Amino acid sequence: MLFPNLVVYPHMKNLVITILALLTAAVFAQDDSFIYVTNEDSNNVSVISGATNEVVATIPVGKRPRGIKVSPNGSVFYVALSGSPKCPPAMDDDVCEAMEADKAADGIAEVNTVTHEVVRILPSGSDPEQFDVDWNTRRLYVSNEDIHMASILDLDAGEILMQVPTGLEPEGVRLSPDGSLVYVTGEVASDITVINAASGEEIARIDVGLRPRDSIFTADGSRAFVSAEFGESIAVIDVPSNTLVSEIPLAEGSLPMGLVLSPDESILYVANGRGQTVVAIDLESEEVVKSVVVGPRPWGLAMSLDGSTLYSANGPSDDVSVVDVESFEVVKKIAVGETPWGVVVGPAPR
Repeated sequence: MLFPNLVVYPHMKNLVITILALLTAAVFAQDDSFIYVTNEDSNNVSVISGATNEVVATIPVGKRPRGIKVSPNGSVFYVALSGSPKCPPAMDDDVCEAMEADKAADGIAEVNTVTHEVVRILPSGSDPEQFDVDWNTRRLYVSNEDIHMASILDLDAGEILMQVPTGLEPEGVRLSPDGSLVYVTGEVASDITVINAASGEEIARIDVGLRPRDSIFTADGSRAFVSAEFGESIAVIDVPSNTLVSEIPLAEGSLPMGLVLSPDESILYVANGRGQTVVAIDLESEEVVKSVVVGPRPWGLAMSLDGSTLYSANGPSDDVSVVDVESFEVVKKIAVGETPWGVVVGPAPR
C-alpha cells in the first residue's frame, strides 16, 4: 500500500486526497504495467507493479471477487462480485441450496485504478462469475452461474439490456476479436453457448469436454480453444462452422482452467488447477512441450504486456507465481490476499 504511515487531520482530508491521487498517478506512470489479482475470500484486489513484482496496493471491492478486466488505457478495472455461497463440485446440491445467499452483494464493481475508489456497482444478474467487455460498444457480457443465464450490460447506462439462457452453470465468457460473438462455457452441460453479441440471440451449442472453464480465440477469430477441467483436455473449435475439430489431451491429473495465447499464437498456455502446473502446448503439433509446477491450485492466468512473463493465481497458497516464459521457471512468488482467483494485466494509467 502506498503511503502506509501517513497521518491525516480531518480539516486536511480533501486536500490530502487530491495530493495523494496526483502522487499515486505519478508513481504509476513510471511503471509499464500493473497486475490486478482478485482475492475471493478476503474480498479485495491486490495491485502488483509490473516493474518490481511487488504488491503496491490492496483495494476492498466487495464479496467474493472473481472475474476481472482492465480497460485498454489502464484507467479502470471491472470485477465480478457475488453474494452466493461457495459450492465446490464435491458439495451436495442440497447442502449448497441450504446455505444463505446475499443477493444484494451481487454486481460488477467499477474501480478507478489511480484513486483505488469503487466508482459504482453495476447490476450483473445473479451470482456473476466471469465476464468480458467490448470497449468499443461499451457492453459487458457476464455469466450468471446459479440461474444458468448470461447478462448483457450497457456500461454507460449502467443497466442490464437482456439475459440469455446458457448451458448449466455458466462460467467462462469470451468475446471474439471482432466483437461479433460471445462464448459462454457451461460447466454442467459441458458445452459452449455461442451468442450473437449484438442481438443476444443464441447461434449454436457446441459440445466439448467435461466441465469447460475458459475459452480463448485466435486473433483472426477462426479458432477457439476451450479448457475442459474434468476432461483433462483442450477443445479446438472451428469458429465459422461452430464445430469441435480436435481435442488436445493433457497429462492425467491435469485440471485445466485459465488459458493464454503467446503473442505469435504458436503456444497455448494452460493453468491446470489442482494439477498444480502451468503447461505450454505447441499448437502445430498439439503437444505439451513445457511444464512447470507453480502452486497448489493455479486458476487465473495472465501474460505480461511484452509476452515475457506469465502470472498464475494460486488459490490455496494465497500467492501469485511469476513464470519466466523463456526458461519456463518460477522466478518469484508474490503473497497476495486470501484465495486469489482471477488475474489480469493492464497498462499503467495515464
